[in-house]
Amino acid sequence: MTLDWTRIGSSSSQLLVQPRDIFAALPNKPWSYLRAEQNEALEGWYARKDDRDVVIKQNTGGGKTVVGLLIAQSTINSRVGKAVYLAPDTYLAARVREEAAKLGLPIAERHDDPRFLAEQAILVTTFEKLINGQSLFGVVGGRHIPIDLGVVVVDDAHAALARTEGQFRLTIPAGHDAFMPLFDLFADDLVEQNRKACLDITEGDASAVVRVPFWAWADKQPAVWELLHPYAVARDDAFKFPWPLIADCLALCTVTVSSRGIEIQPPCPTIEKIPSFVTARRRVYLTATLSDDSVLVTNLKADPKNLQTVVTPGSAADLGDRLVLAPVQLNPTLDDDAVRQLAKQFSLGDRDGDGVADSRQVNVVVLVPSTSQANVWRPLADRVHYVDDLERGVAELRAGHVGLVVLVNKYDGIDLPGKACELLVIDGIPRPMAAADRREAAALVDSPTRRARDVQRIEQGMGRGVRDVSDHCAVLLLGAGLGMAVHDRVWLDLFSPATRAQLELSRDVAMQLYGQGLDSIRSALTICLDRNPEWVQRSKLALAPVRYNNVGAVRPEAVAARTAFDLAATGQTSQAVDILQQAINGITDTPLRGWVREQKAGYLHFTDPATAQQQLGAAIRDNPMVLRPAVGVDVRRTRPAAVQASAAADYLGATYDDSTALVLGMRTVLDEIVWDEERTDQAEAAWEKLGLHLGFASTRPERLYGTGPDNLWALNAGRNAVIELKTGVDLTCTGIAKKDADQLRGGVQWNTDNNPGTSGVPIMVHPIDVYDSRAIPVPDMRVITPTKLEELKTAVTAFATALYQGRDLWREEQAVAQQLEFHRLTGERLVAAYSVVVRRAR
Repeated sequence: MTLDWTRIGSSSSQLLVQPRDIFAALPNKPWSYLRAEQNEALEGWYARKDDRDVVIKQNTGGGKTVVGLLIAQSTINSRVGKAVYLAPDTYLAARVREEAAKLGLPIAERHDDPRFLAEQAILVTTFEKLINGQSLFGVVGGRHIPIDLGVVVVDDAHAALARTEGQFRLTIPAGHDAFMPLFDLFADDLVEQNRKACLDITEGDASAVVRVPFWAWADKQPAVWELLHPYAVARDDAFKFPWPLIADCLALCTVTVSSRGIEIQPPCPTIEKIPSFVTARRRVYLTATLSDDSVLVTNLKADPKNLQTVVTPGSAADLGDRLVLAPVQLNPTLDDDAVRQLAKQFSLGDRDGDGVADSRQVNVVVLVPSTSQANVWRPLADRVHYVDDLERGVAELRAGHVGLVVLVNKYDGIDLPGKACELLVIDGIPRPMAAADRREAAALVDSPTRRARDVQRIEQGMGRGVRDVSDHCAVLLLGAGLGMAVHDRVWLDLFSPATRAQLELSRDVAMQLYGQGLDSIRSALTICLDRNPEWVQRSKLALAPVRYNNVGAVRPEAVAARTAFDLAATGQTSQAVDILQQAINGITDTPLRGWVREQKAGYLHFTDPATAQQQLGAAIRDNPMVLRPAVGVDVRRTRPAAVQASAAADYLGATYDDSTALVLGMRTVLDEIVWDEERTDQAEAAWEKLGLHLGFASTRPERLYGTGPDNLWALNAGRNAVIELKTGVDLTCTGIAKKDADQLRGGVQWNTDNNPGTSGVPIMVHPIDVYDSRAIPVPDMRVITPTKLEELKTAVTAFATALYQGRDLWREEQAVAQQLEFHRLTGERLVAAYSVVVRRAR
């Protein structure tokens, strides 16, 4: 007799809805039991299953994928509706499908799969498949009927959120037919904001960014629509996906111009345009490193009340073993190139650095933020992979020993378990590429809000080599900026509890290596890689008592920003202004307060343009990087410090709590002054900070007032250094261009006009000290060449190192004065020592 098993035990009344019961009933599951932390996360979710938005936080390698799949299956079994599991990209979606296949859970790959539509399979796809202006799941006013969903599981929520803003951003590339007409429409407005940046944009400077003033954008809407709408109707490639999402709120959009293109995006993503997501009965966000839950509110319109608590396992000890060292933190004299050689030696099994393989070879993975940084590693690398060939590179690492592998601008979404990556090197953190993001990063560079985002990226990167509780990975952080992130308590407190525990343990190791050379770091790495029993025991003990923080972190101003935008989008701009003002009243972070005031002024313009301009005046006092009012900003005379050493000691004492932080902070500033066309703004900001560290009154007139030099240092009572930085100029150039010389001349005149009684010393940071044949000489001009810049960096580093040798010396005027004089960093000597006289072309 043959039985029809589909008719046995499958009645709807017997469908299991408890996730742990679903797992227990799976006939061919690859392991017998769920991990304790998975069970706890599932129990926590099930208790809150009726909450529309639920965040689940588990350490990397804690089994989040299985948790998300079981939640999706539970939703199907509960007859709540269709289940969609969203991965950040196609590579990770394929890994999720593999996991589901192991469990024996039914899955679909397409939105029109009959099993998915019949609520008999989990659709596993990418975040972009659902969230886009031509979504097959339906867009308000679009061609497709919205698909009703029971649950949306967003895996690696931090990575998905990073992609959200891009989906709601219309970027008109510089080569597009609409670019120049739109640029010309606002050319005068842009020049009023920043003449130099506009010239840089027209000349292709990759780092120059200017925002179109909100009043100009709002007042010229008829012309904007006449210009852009034909491209939208024609379904132009640039317009096809974002236009349906932003057209209804075009007047409210922020518009940012760069040499790459013009970006148009709303203050918050119009996520309500995707009904399938907005009306889903359950939305579950899986994350390991999302320390700031605010972005779920601003980007995905999650309910802030649901985010007040997050679901976590009982213990945060479900993390593999990591030793994390920042060599520059241990010894400020260590050279990054020497550390790179050390990493290469470990990949070859040359643990003692004598050129002979005497130990086990390990895979070394290096994460870098850019091609320029990848090029530094290229002579040592066995492979260099970009996003488009990442899957092949990861598969090769997982298959066996490869050597030293560089991954460019990919800090999340990579699984490198076991021996795929035993030594991880993070050499810099990614900088935002979108113009609007770069503008925000510059405006909030010293804000705790920005710092939290950087920490999240660092933690994402550190998690690549530890995908399971049984994994181990040694991590090296290169550069002073990353060294500061694991040294300064202000940064440390932003890491997740388990990562923070590992950093504290690693710090105990670091303290015993303090001041020692590269061999000590070599020994420490070996202890981790060779699984020294004492180390393993202490590593487990450090994690054992760690508990997750189950309190959600949602910033009030983020909730206000979302509420205000939703009101403004329905024409209620006055109410939007009131909401933002309530938030402003509670903001103590000065740069952030100025940033939010700019947002408030943008809404206020629709009802009271004059008061909106006054609000910008208040905003710019908090944050000089915001829009300048239409009437401009009064220039403040730059006055030198009465005593340079006293000003330097006061600044250093207020900025740094200990001597290590002093050296790391100084080196962080110097690391930003590099010859890189994509980092010129960072170089200018760092140059301003360098002046403050040395005790000069240091400002950025061009940023503050839209005119004047890049930087101005008040050297003494009658002498100002008028400085133009050309760190974006090609190092192979043959001379100082006429336009650059003219710009410096204009800066000198600006100083004369606005600082009467002072002489301006014209200085240019430039690859070469020779005029182009067409350049008109600038009287008394001097040049800081690459050689002189390195000499200056060496002197400043030695200045900081000398101060950190003694207790609190950097706070003492006499000690600071002595070191400034010795290293030729005083106002009287610095220019002569670290610049050369410009030469005429022959």
